[in-house]
Amino acid sequence: MSDDWRLDRIGSALRGENPAVLRRLEASFAVIGDVQFLPGYSVLLADDAGVQRLSDLPRARRLAFLSDMDRLGEAVERACRRLDPAFRRVNLEILGNTDGFLHAHVWPRFEWEPADLVGMPVWLYPRERWSDEQFALGPQHDVLRAAIGTELDQLQDVR
Repeated sequence: MSDDWRLDRIGSALRGENPAVLRRLEASFAVIGDVQFLPGYSVLLADDAGVQRLSDLPRARRLAFLSDMDRLGEAVERACRRLDPAFRRVNLEILGNTDGFLHAHVWPRFEWEPADLVGMPVWLYPRERWSDEQFALGPQHDVLRAAIGTELDQLQDVR
């Protein structure tokens, strides 16, 4: 499969062509991140590429997106806690400075992170981490993908 889906992440998710999609949620798609230097990094994509900011959504859809963000955050937390005893917490962010569509970042944080970065925003990690092939999403992340997907399913059952 080519990487063309990366040019239209939401459209490719709507067409069922985005291989990073973990689950379709109420107002969004839960996807695993392209880079995994913090294993479990995920992104929540609004299900409408025309929506640029949270305030563009009507209140009911806005609350649904935020509920989806909560669900993905908890799923990542549960999966990472189970797979890595050094798991610390999850950071949730809605930024939108690079990509113009509404999305939220879900960053797991770990005790094994470098001391000078563990308490800082993820965006302060060296640029090489973002492009180093050893951290690129691949088959080595299948167990992690499955764990997050299972947690998303279980959380759906309790809501």
